[in-house]
Amino acid sequence: MKHTISLAAFLYILWFGLSGHSEPLLLSLGIASVVFTVYLAHRMDVIDHESHPMHHLTSLLRFWPYLMVQIIKSNIDVIGRILRRGRSISPQMVDLPVPQRSDLGRVIYANSITLTPGTVSVHLGKDTITVHALSKQGADDLGRGEMASRVPDEIEDISHVDRDQ
Repeated sequence: MKHTISLAAFLYILWFGLSGHSEPLLLSLGIASVVFTVYLAHRMDVIDHESHPMHHLTSLLRFWPYLMVQIIKSNIDVIGRILRRGRSISPQMVDLPVPQRSDLGRVIYANSITLTPGTVSVHLGKDTITVHALSKQGADDLGRGEMASRVPDEIEDISHVDRDQ
């Protein structure tokens, strides 16, 4: 039940944030659309801890600001490399260890690397990830493992979560 309620709250907040309307008629239509959507999802039996993983919310709320800072820093670095004359890039293909045990943790790590400008996850294996980096410095930064260690640990194991929550 709490997944249903949190999904409804999330959808309404998203609807309100994207629409920006505060007229009573539009607010009530937004509520009606969220109720209908949640009703359909409930009837389809797709609301569970995997489709709406609210147990990861606190750890992801700590990870997202870190990731946003890394994206901004990488944007500044890439812009600087574009504007610098000479050989400011040194493309690298590196294989890095993947400390995450779950598929979800590995995918979040790989996507975080790809979201950061100047780096692209090329291949994700069970224990390693192949990354193309725009510079040796970018590859070395990833090699230090700070981003890998920042992927929340709670994401690693969801087997302890009861499906009926």
